[in-house]
Amino acid sequence: MLGFYAREFDVVEINSTYYRIMKPSAAASMIGRTPPGFGFTVKLHSGMTHGRDASDTDWRSFTDMLGPFREAGRLEALLAQFPYSFRFTEDAVRYAGELVDRCSPTVLAVELRNDSWYAGGLEGISALESLGAAPVSVDLPSLPGLPPPAPVGGSPFGYARFHGRNAKHWWGGGTLRYDYGYTEEELRSWLPGLMDLAGRSGKVFLFFNNCHGAQAVDGARMMRSLLEGAT
Repeated sequence: MLGFYAREFDVVEINSTYYRIMKPSAAASMIGRTPPGFGFTVKLHSGMTHGRDASDTDWRSFTDMLGPFREAGRLEALLAQFPYSFRFTEDAVRYAGELVDRCSPTVLAVELRNDSWYAGGLEGISALESLGAAPVSVDLPSLPGLPPPAPVGGSPFGYARFHGRNAKHWWGGGTLRYDYGYTEEELRSWLPGLMDLAGRSGKVFLFFNNCHGAQAVDGARMMRSLLEGAT
């Protein structure tokens, strides 16, 4: 699948590291199977974002895994995806800052799934930016408590993740929450916001996580076509 993907797109987001930290040899293999210039973003392990109990050994293994990506100049960013329970508090901001420091010098993109970070004129988002993190724009179902489908951040790059809008299965639906196919109209509504993000930094990463039945590939292709038509 990686070979196909690399022929179609120019960057991939590795989500498997959320479940298990790869060995450096696996990272080197990925680099060897992709062309020069193909980039990677890597998701932090669940113990670093959900359990928040990752040990120093876990962090050493994670850092070792990143070595081949960094040495090859292929590591574009790291991703911390926090759960809905991670609300905007002083302790949460402090913890996010610790992750930013741990991930340095690679920029950490931070995805939040609780709308408390978006309240008060995006006070929580601004707090993340002050730490040097890159806030992630998200497309999610329109449900109480979830963030709105709006662009945030933009420095040092924009980062957007499209999870689908499967409201029926979002809460407690397991992997079915990502079973959703975007329409052209839904993706087109994002164009002004994405253009705004691009205007702030000149670089925006777009990833689709509605992974059932190749719907992510379909969505990415559709969005690429819309963006090409808009520029």
